[in-house]
Amino acid sequence: MIRSATMLAGAGVLAACTAAAPGAQAVAPLGSDPVVTGGTYDSGGGITVAVDLRERDGRTMVCGVWAESRQQSVLTLRKAKGVLDTGSVAIGGETVLRGLRFMQEVQPMAGYGGQEARCMVTSRPWQAGDDARRVAVHLPRQVVHVEDDDEGGAFVVRFRQTGPGAGGA
Repeated sequence: MIRSATMLAGAGVLAACTAAAPGAQAVAPLGSDPVVTGGTYDSGGGITVAVDLRERDGRTMVCGVWAESRQQSVLTLRKAKGVLDTGSVAIGGETVLRGLRFMQEVQPMAGYGGQEARCMVTSRPWQAGDDARRVAVHLPRQVVHVEDDDEGGAFVVRFRQTGPGAGGA
């Protein structure tokens, strides 16, 4: 009897662990029509972000990929992850996730539907009608590089959200 109770308790703990807790990561393909946005750098080049939302164990799950321009200034190389860190995803005007670095990097392409994406389960419960709500990705304007010269001048490179900026295949 004790052995059965111990096994039953262990099975309950295991079942609780398999439910998607907020912050849990998963992998799933993007839907056929993900939200696609991004931005450009003053010096040329940019990034594209593709996002899809879905329900997982009663929670809102954000899935996404990002791509970086193949050709861009040396001043903006390896700056995309910093931009992603400041990004957020909202559904129906409610921010559900901040920080997009978890997303999978992919090559720039014409369409991102079906791409294998990393996903993050949020603490927000999935609600009836969420499939029809507007999803928005926000990537704030920011300075990504500053170069001072000896004469008191400065060269600044900024990122701003302008739409898909990585180019396509």
